[in-house]
Amino acid sequence: MDGIDRCDVVFSGQGFGTGQINLGEIVVLKITQFERIWSCNQLRGKTKGVTFYKPVGIPDGFFCLGHYCQPNDQALRGYLLVAQDAAASRLKAGPVGDSPALKKPVSYTLMWNTDSHYDGCGYFWLPDAPAGYKAMGFLATDNPNQPSLDEVRCVREDLTESCETHNMILNTGTNFSNNPFIVWHTRPCERGMLGRGVPVGTFFCSTRSSPDEEPAIACLKNLDSTLHAMPNLNQTHALIKHYGATVFFHPDEVYMPSSVSWFFKNGALVYQNGKLGGKPIDSRGSNLPSGGKNDRQFWIDLPDDNDDKAFLKRGNLESAELYVHVKPALGGTFTDIAMWIFCPFNGPATIKVGIMSIPMSRIGEHIGDWEHFTIRLSNFTGELWSVYYSQHSTGIWVDAPDLEFIEGNKPVVYASKDGHASFAHPGIYIQGSSKLGIGVRNDTARSKYFVDSSTKYQIVAAEYLGDAALEEPNWLQYMREWGPMIVYDSRAELEKLISLLPVFFRFSVENIFELFPTELYGEEGPTGPKEKDNWEEDERC
Repeated sequence: MDGIDRCDVVFSGQGFGTGQINLGEIVVLKITQFERIWSCNQLRGKTKGVTFYKPVGIPDGFFCLGHYCQPNDQALRGYLLVAQDAAASRLKAGPVGDSPALKKPVSYTLMWNTDSHYDGCGYFWLPDAPAGYKAMGFLATDNPNQPSLDEVRCVREDLTESCETHNMILNTGTNFSNNPFIVWHTRPCERGMLGRGVPVGTFFCSTRSSPDEEPAIACLKNLDSTLHAMPNLNQTHALIKHYGATVFFHPDEVYMPSSVSWFFKNGALVYQNGKLGGKPIDSRGSNLPSGGKNDRQFWIDLPDDNDDKAFLKRGNLESAELYVHVKPALGGTFTDIAMWIFCPFNGPATIKVGIMSIPMSRIGEHIGDWEHFTIRLSNFTGELWSVYYSQHSTGIWVDAPDLEFIEGNKPVVYASKDGHASFAHPGIYIQGSSKLGIGVRNDTARSKYFVDSSTKYQIVAAEYLGDAALEEPNWLQYMREWGPMIVYDSRAELEKLISLLPVFFRFSVENIFELFPTELYGEEGPTGPKEKDNWEEDERC
């Protein structure tokens, strides 16, 4: 079994992993078999180029919505959604609802083509949608004849969401035509667990290098409020056991994770603004202020005794567990399993300048460090699609074929030394300016220190299942700071760093500040998972 196998053990009940998803008035299937149309090997072999494909093996009653494109240096792994009008479940809400969900285009507009003297021509067509309908994607051909009107369907406008371009796939410049040709992936504008936009898998193309208008195509919209394709609670447990990542800490890590209850039971205190002394916190966090927003009136801190403080900072690996938030993604066609890990203390940063590595004494330190990674699964098939690695104030999605696995299907997460940012592979990662050769050093390596999230986890939230499905822990409702405001002279530390540098590296303090993740300066204590913007919204990239 390899790392992207389906999780057949959970294929029972509801609509998860059944191969199709009902979006309300439209049923969609995921097609992963393609026929090549045209390849563009740009810049005379300096880059790998891209290939355009059309879906094959579309079942009777389903229709293509557009074509697919991807770079040639990647294994063919993408998908296209094909759609069927779910007439039996059509809304009866007036004349708009009485219109069919899908219609043929009335014609096509030629958007771009290669010059005729180029060996192997490509032509790109935008379906002209009927009034009240939207095109979902472009079509590619290898000849100047318009595609058949039967080849594609447009979707009624109220069943669509606006989309945006991201991740440019191709920019030909003027290699093949007098006009440049640029191709992007698309995604819904509104994402996160409340977003209803569903990407179709099609591409957007233009002769403008940065389109300033809304793309002429759209995404689908999931009108099914039940999100029936999401896994139920039993399926979710099975998925975590099947795909749960193993988190490795650096061999020289000093500041280990712990469970939240261990942190509370071993001396953490809650303070209130204007009151002297902190109060002990019970193991469930039930005496913490609950709900609301971070009004900066409360914060958690370590005990006053230096030995107790040092003990708590070191954490307790044996008690550590992953706190799981399960949520819909991309209109309920994917499931995001966000796994949060708690470390009582975040150690100081190390700054790398060229071949020099300079440990800071305080910059980067803070109490109460919450980090996470997210496992994204396809609700069509139950397969692992990608993993998001959170890295301080940003992060990166890594597709399943590019992951490192352990025990078959379980991806590996490497937590950086002291800072606990997550990475897909071992090594040294620099966050800052690669051009200037200066940044924050993140060291990762496999060691005997690890947490297996497939066995050591607790599902703390899954809002789509309803209030009765789970009882969220008390501490999750604590929206204030998990550490005190830190006041230290980071400018003085950076000035010491500058004095150690060669003359040509001596940037102004202000310029160096701009290179590093903002969390390093953590003037205010970090907040808990539910107060983070990516609790509900899309991950930061």
